[in-house]
Amino acid sequence: MADVTEHHEVRVQEGDSLIIIDLQNDFLPGGNLPVPQGDQVIEPLNRAIFHFKEKDLPIFASRDWHPAGHISFEAQGGPWPPHCVQNSKGASLASELDLPCQAGIVSKGSSPDTDQYSAFDGTDLDFQLKNLRVTRLMVGGLAQDICVRQTVLDARRLGYEVYLLEDGTRPVNQESEDGEQSLAEMEEAGARLIETGQLIM
Repeated sequence: MADVTEHHEVRVQEGDSLIIIDLQNDFLPGGNLPVPQGDQVIEPLNRAIFHFKEKDLPIFASRDWHPAGHISFEAQGGPWPPHCVQNSKGASLASELDLPCQAGIVSKGSSPDTDQYSAFDGTDLDFQLKNLRVTRLMVGGLAQDICVRQTVLDARRLGYEVYLLEDGTRPVNQESEDGEQSLAEMEEAGARLIETGQLIM
């Protein structure tokens, strides 16, 4: 069970992993598919990274890694403008993110005809986590109501205990209630909502 005190602090401990979802330039202000206030998640996530680095615990960063002409792009009938095209500046992880060099990078959506929102979909993330004996995930990144949501739901289906770092994520909110609905859905699936300030070593 989680080590949570009566003050709702969460101790970062052996068996934990930090998963940062798609914190890429195209999802930040000025990018091709910006998430409103997406840059505001960087500072909280850097706080979480600090805890995991201090404890030498695994950190993973997922990224959309699309070929030109990906099925999710509007020109191919998809819902999104072109974004996170392989080897483009927009596909690069945010430079302000304090990722350690040993962080694992999980690429998704790299086949032209497959769209993958979850960091577990078509990747070896679950295999890597199981190999590292990880049982509990702290998850943040972009966007809360799309790729973060799908990753959290998959993690719960795979049996992980999941904490969503609420100050470390923001929704796209295509519809005004998408963000709130995604939080409710993740909580209903068993994820717990915390702030990065509740993490302790």
